[in-house]
Amino acid sequence: MTNVKLAIIYYSSTGTNYQLAKWAEDSAKEAGAEVKILKVQELAPPAAIESNPAWKKHYDETQSVPVATGNDIEWADAIIFSAPTRFGNIPSQMKQFFDTLGGLWAQGKTVNKVVSAMSSAGNSNGGQEQTIHTIYTSMMHWGAIIAAPGYTDPSIYAAGGNPYGTTVTVGQDGSMVEDVEGAVKHQAKRTVQVAEWVKAGLQ
Repeated sequence: MTNVKLAIIYYSSTGTNYQLAKWAEDSAKEAGAEVKILKVQELAPPAAIESNPAWKKHYDETQSVPVATGNDIEWADAIIFSAPTRFGNIPSQMKQFFDTLGGLWAQGKTVNKVVSAMSSAGNSNGGQEQTIHTIYTSMMHWGAIIAAPGYTDPSIYAAGGNPYGTTVTVGQDGSMVEDVEGAVKHQAKRTVQVAEWVKAGLQ
């Protein structure tokens, strides 16, 4: 059996979800997966980006990260999505990406993808779980297989105990409040493992 192909697709304005994606990449590669990190297309106007120095800095530093397309979804056996909370929902950038994939969905090409999700917000009750649930609702429409971390590793408790996917609080200074690196890495490894089982079962 060929190695699992994992697409880690994120949206990040100031870098938190990009860091989560990088940790997931490291762990997935250790687990033997072929990994792509991809960002969704930025939709915000340049004036908005330039008004926030941290946003502008991160935008400039990640110019080399490829923008996700439907081809990446078709390529992947598994996908990890990572996006910040926007009023308890997903950012418009991530939603717009989902909305471009109707053609793939109509052709049945989203079926049996193994998916998992991560999120962040400015406070511990800021909508992270709802953001993950929103992503998973779309994935149910896809016919995808959700690989939530549950409580399958002690690192999940250390990161705040979210069974749906790793979430992190971001302080006013832009730093992460909880220690979530271990939970992210476990979630990525688990996603790859579930994808291996599914891939083997389909062959």
